[in-house]
Amino acid sequence: MGECGTLYLESGGSGMFMGEYHHNVDSKGRLIIPAKVRENLGEMFILTRGLDQCLFGYPVSEWSVIEEKLKGLPLTKKDARAFTRFFFSGATESEIDKQGRVNIPSPLMQYAKLEKECVILGVSNRIEIWSKAIWEEYFAESEESFAEIAENMIGFDI
Repeated sequence: MGECGTLYLESGGSGMFMGEYHHNVDSKGRLIIPAKVRENLGEMFILTRGLDQCLFGYPVSEWSVIEEKLKGLPLTKKDARAFTRFFFSGATESEIDKQGRVNIPSPLMQYAKLEKECVILGVSNRIEIWSKAIWEEYFAESEESFAEIAENMIGFDI
């Protein structure tokens, strides 16, 4: 499988995820997590429904930060309740086996429409797992408007 990208580690052992990796999910729902990603993800991590029909994977330490932020959302706001339900109800502790694979639960496989070819992305503090077909469609649509998106991100000096 082809891959690109590098995992950069900062001092203190925490790191940032980056890059794009292509692997196939097998008939039992197991997906190889690239070694560069496993190093920073840890043996145990949290996998949940993400946005745009992909899955998000967080190291346990990063998940704790997100959990605290979501706990602070007002219970009286309908959108806050809906997002919190969506995010936490799909979350599961995931373990990487000795072959470097993670077993993706069926509800998450169905949500992200993972059937065979998958793309694993490193995106700063998390990984994303996409169906290859959905990723390619999303990327093609986003690529067309990338310059406009960058323009709208005033003050980030990218």
